[in-house]
Amino acid sequence: MPAAKQSLDPKPVLDLIASIQADLDRLKAMLQPPTRKFDPANPHNKTSDGKLTEEGVECCYRMFDEGKSRYSVAQAMHISFAAATHRFKAWRKAGGETRRKVLLG
Repeated sequence: MPAAKQSLDPKPVLDLIASIQADLDRLKAMLQPPTRKFDPANPHNKTSDGKLTEEGVECCYRMFDEGKSRYSVAQAMHISFAAATHRFKAWRKAGGETRRKVLLG
C-alpha cells in the first residue's frame, strides 16, 4: 500500500524567505554609499554673481543622468538654455552617466 502523500504548508517557508530577503536588503543598504536627494532650487547651487557652484553643476549633471532635457534642466535650475547646453556638453565630455559623481554635502 503506497504511503499517503503529505501536503507541505508553504507559508512558513515563504515567511522565512521574506525574512532573509529583508535582512539581505538591509545589509545591502548598509554597504552602499549614502545618497542624498539633490534640489535644483537650492540656493547653494549658485554663487552671489549667479554662477553655478560645484554643487549646482553636480545637480545639473544628476538631472542629465535621469534623462532630463536641457530645457527642463534650465527651467528647474533657473539658468539659461545656453548655460544648460554648456553643462550638457561638459557632462557628456565627463563621461555622461558613467562619470565619477561628486558627493553633495
